[in-house]
Amino acid sequence: LPSVLCLGDCQLQTPCRIQKCTTDFVSLTSRLNSALEGFDLEFCKALRAYFACTYRNSKVCRGDLVYHYAVLGINDLMSQRNCSKDGPTSSTNPEVTHDPCNYSGHAETREHQGGEKTPPSTYLFCGLFGDPHLRTFKDHFQTCKVEGAWPLIDNNYLSVQVTNVPVVPGSSATATNKITVIFKSYQDCIDQKVYQAVTDDLPAAFVDGTTSGGDGNTKSLRIVEKVSGKYVEMHARYIGTTVYIRQLGHYLTLAIRMPEELVMAYGESQDLQLCVNGCPSSERIDDSGHLPLPVMGQLSHQGGAAHPWSVYTLETATTKCHEKMLVKDIYFYSCVFDLLTTGDANFTAAAHSALQDVEALHPRKEHWHIFPSSGGGGVGKGSKFFVGLRLVCLILVVFL
Repeated sequence: LPSVLCLGDCQLQTPCRIQKCTTDFVSLTSRLNSALEGFDLEFCKALRAYFACTYRNSKVCRGDLVYHYAVLGINDLMSQRNCSKDGPTSSTNPEVTHDPCNYSGHAETREHQGGEKTPPSTYLFCGLFGDPHLRTFKDHFQTCKVEGAWPLIDNNYLSVQVTNVPVVPGSSATATNKITVIFKSYQDCIDQKVYQAVTDDLPAAFVDGTTSGGDGNTKSLRIVEKVSGKYVEMHARYIGTTVYIRQLGHYLTLAIRMPEELVMAYGESQDLQLCVNGCPSSERIDDSGHLPLPVMGQLSHQGGAAHPWSVYTLETATTKCHEKMLVKDIYFYSCVFDLLTTGDANFTAAAHSALQDVEALHPRKEHWHIFPSSGGGGVGKGSKFFVGLRLVCLILVVFL
């Protein structure tokens, strides 16, 4: 009968684990000696661990009488021992102190339980900015058109979709004007949360008006506004993921760091993810490493006509980008291309902030900079374009 009546998004009822909480507390306190110095401190730490365990089970145990007796007992003991609810918890039992809503502690718990050391979690980075330029989780760098709505990420934990619109008439180049991020429901840590940003509306809250997700003093998911209406960060501690979203000029940029094991947790129907597999070949502006390069501030497009959309020459665009970025890496050349394509100086700031986001989120410093001359090195097919752009720059500078 329950399976017949269960319609829509049904989930199996998680069992109440109050007995496990109590057993762990007894195990912790039974090792303590009240005659020794520091007994009160350790007892309070064990009691706080007991409280945290009951708190995590509050939803599934609300109808359990044993649970309510345990909560009353904890409050009484805390009062008797003058224990505060804020403070450290016992670390002598990994099963008690393990917080399922804190990803950074998962590997440590597996190490204790399995008796063998597990390799540290590998984090991956993906970024999107400019016209747009995509840096995939594999550190491949591409320039794509991908007009309309496209999934950047779509795994069992997180979904990120971007919408791109044409930047200038007659050009295949686009830029991002809408970003939707969906943090999917996860155990008892969070219910589903949706964040949406569009040009000139970069909120510091989810669509339901909240700024965090999860229970307890330390939220499993939270939004931090860095610059009002221009820059927000989202920190999802339960999946070890950080997301940066910025508005620069009329367009949005995104940067994300996520554990590799979660990035790869997706099914066959979720294979269209730009951050994972890059842009489809039909959507690449740098087809086979070549681009219809804008020269001297004019953008050539199909039909042979040219429009002076950009006020920049190759020399002035190079100078402008060099003001923000001293290292002539792939972000520098992306900046030059965007200025020549659009004439919008905000794309200089976009390239610069994209590199700053790499330095803040990319786990491997030696991979922060991708150079056109690296001959592969994660650049992919787009490397030929940037090498070509560098040669054109050098030739024109010589003759100007």
